[in-house]
Amino acid sequence: MDIISKIQSEIKQDFYINNFSNDGQRFIAWYLRNIHLLDQRQTKDAITDGADDKQIDAIYVDDNEQKIFVIQGKFYTGEIVNAEPVREVISSWSQLHNISELQKNANHKLQMKLSEVSSVLKDDGYSVCFELLTTSTFSESAKKDIIAFQTKLAQEENASFEAELVVIDNEGIKDNYTRAMEEDNPSLNHEIQLESNKYLLTELSSTKVIVAVLPLKECIKLPGIKDGTLFQKNVRQSLGVSNSVNKKIRKTILSEKNKDFFFFHNGITAICNKIENLGNDKFYMHGLSVVNGCQSLNTILSCSATIEQQNDSYVLFRFYEIPQHDRAESISTFTNSQTTVKARDLRSNDKRVIQMKRTYEQKYPNGFFATKRGDTIPADKDKKYVIELSQIGKYLIAWYSQRPNISYGETKIFDKYFDTLFNHDYRPEDLFGLEFWMQKIISIWTDENPMGINEEIMSMKAYAPYHFLFGISALFSKINGNTNVPLPYETVELAKQSNLDETVIRIVADCFNSAFETAKNSFNPSSGRDFIPQNWIKSKASIQAIQSAILNYISFLPSMNPQQNKILKEKLKMNMKDFEYRLTAGD
Repeated sequence: MDIISKIQSEIKQDFYINNFSNDGQRFIAWYLRNIHLLDQRQTKDAITDGADDKQIDAIYVDDNEQKIFVIQGKFYTGEIVNAEPVREVISSWSQLHNISELQKNANHKLQMKLSEVSSVLKDDGYSVCFELLTTSTFSESAKKDIIAFQTKLAQEENASFEAELVVIDNEGIKDNYTRAMEEDNPSLNHEIQLESNKYLLTELSSTKVIVAVLPLKECIKLPGIKDGTLFQKNVRQSLGVSNSVNKKIRKTILSEKNKDFFFFHNGITAICNKIENLGNDKFYMHGLSVVNGCQSLNTILSCSATIEQQNDSYVLFRFYEIPQHDRAESISTFTNSQTTVKARDLRSNDKRVIQMKRTYEQKYPNGFFATKRGDTIPADKDKKYVIELSQIGKYLIAWYSQRPNISYGETKIFDKYFDTLFNHDYRPEDLFGLEFWMQKIISIWTDENPMGINEEIMSMKAYAPYHFLFGISALFSKINGNTNVPLPYETVELAKQSNLDETVIRIVADCFNSAFETAKNSFNPSSGRDFIPQNWIKSKASIQAIQSAILNYISFLPSMNPQQNKILKEKLKMNMKDFEYRLTAGD
């Protein structure tokens, strides 16, 4: 089945038919679900298409990538799409520079998303990615407009936000869909066509090596660039278009100096499990992974429309056949040491993290502490005891620092607050306790919504679970009349022994609902602003509201339900030694 037929078939499912009014909206929703991997609530929240949508069909904020996706889609069954959609994207880019003006005549859904965008752009580091999707192929005139716009974006020096344009046609959607489906098994294989007399095949230290002058046209064919699977062994993922080096790379590609790209660039390094010579200058790379060149390849891909028009732009590429895992890691580290790597990219090698991993895996031999992106979890490990560094950082700031409103992004945690969070001596049991509660929380984040959580809260899966985690800690503190932070493992043990773990989750869900509804209802519409759930949940007001709701629950429980009050007081009673001082972060 070709990709158009597949989309046409799948958008007939109840979710798309019941929630979206036309196939254009259903196509965008399908893309968000299958390529960006959003859940149903996140997808519905992102769609802005309709009357007065200002050429913006969807907006999705990815806090982990610190990127705002502004999406325009054209669901055509014809072969060619003209330049009109490109001009619509240019229009939305232009209007986005004045959000307050854009909001005036936008539909209500877009107004809400623009308020979220305005708030996010105030944080350093966020960029905007305009994604133009079509199930057809762009015409020659459209390609010229794409190149012109990408060039303009690359040359912007004083823009109010960093931006890039990514165009995805029929083939691009098919490739992205295939990669998304392979996310859980991201071993990449790829056939590369080299140019005769532009590569050297040799062997060094019993290692097969290819040193090649590779056309940039071949680079954009490499799998796994957009979703990051090509860079699992790299020490970092893409730093985005706002990175100064990446901006210079784009400028070179989009300028008349593109022929000198080879001479300006230090080259890209890739490793493979096996290099197979197919003859006629073709090689098949098994288990391909780029260990140095993530920034370059992401930037090159962002200029794909321009590169397709170039015939003499090259980059130096080194391929090494290295099946040994430890040797591959060493190459990844040393090849990246020549360029600046931010602290958060190398936190996995910090001695405090290494010590944390060691003590955790000693305590739980059937568990695994993944500290590197792309770590492969051994098949014999129990998933209940598998934890991951970036998630642990988010749990720590929500629980120990009582700041779930900044749990959503890795940047602050692993830069600004890393020393505060990771200088603390955590017991491995408490790391497991945090993971236990989060698994419980995520288990209720389903379409069935067993706890009856407010739908707007459910749509904020990137943020709200950390507020739940915070809510659990606050509940135990309030029940015990203690202002400090409870040890996670002690809360788990008490809840499990008393068979109250589900009750704890339900109480926090009810309190979260109450806090959210109170905040929403008390918002003053006469201010001329809307209540934006995403802005509220990123503010300290959300923390105070949840604390107040929990305190009210505990205060009124003796009169409302004396029996449950007695059970909670007796079964969840903790000792003073089971509490610690809060770690200061984000105050």
